[in-house]
Amino acid sequence: MKSSQQGMVLVFALIMLLCVTLLGVAAVSSSLSQSKMASAVQAQGLTFDAAEAAIAGVVFEAEDQIILADVNLDDPLTAARQGVEFNPLTDTLECVNDTDWINRQLTSAGLKKGQQNTAAGNFHSQPNVASWSRTAFVREKPCRGSSNVIGSGGLRCHVFVVRGCGQIEGKRTITANSLTVAVFGPSSEAQ
Repeated sequence: MKSSQQGMVLVFALIMLLCVTLLGVAAVSSSLSQSKMASAVQAQGLTFDAAEAAIAGVVFEAEDQIILADVNLDDPLTAARQGVEFNPLTDTLECVNDTDWINRQLTSAGLKKGQQNTAAGNFHSQPNVASWSRTAFVREKPCRGSSNVIGSGGLRCHVFVVRGCGQIEGKRTITANSLTVAVFGPSSEAQ
């Protein structure tokens, strides 16, 4: 009888050891999954920040008085106004299309007055994150909510779409965000 009790204790101990091992494997697996999720959320945050910074770079450059006063430089909105019109019903403002729209880069060097943001480089390192924008002119239209005084002065709203893009080097996915911008400008009819 004593030997059968020892056998039962051994079987019970092996079952308990198996249960503890399974719990340990489950804990490690859960920890690895959470680590991967945290890494993915961090990467998405970095690329979203890069996309937002690219949009801010376009706005910064469009308001830069040094660029606006220099006849040899165009801010992205002025350059887009002179380019191909963007039709939201048929055209797409994709991050990967760099031929049809006005392109700008944003690097870790940041924004400097009097300079177009066309330098190559990364917005962030470790991991390397690229940040760029696409700007397109949509149309000229009467400004909503403007008084008759503004409307009769030859001013119209010029509407643009700015898409900011961010991508981690070596990854296929790109994070993008868009901003629609309307600025007062002279009517093309008045020119």
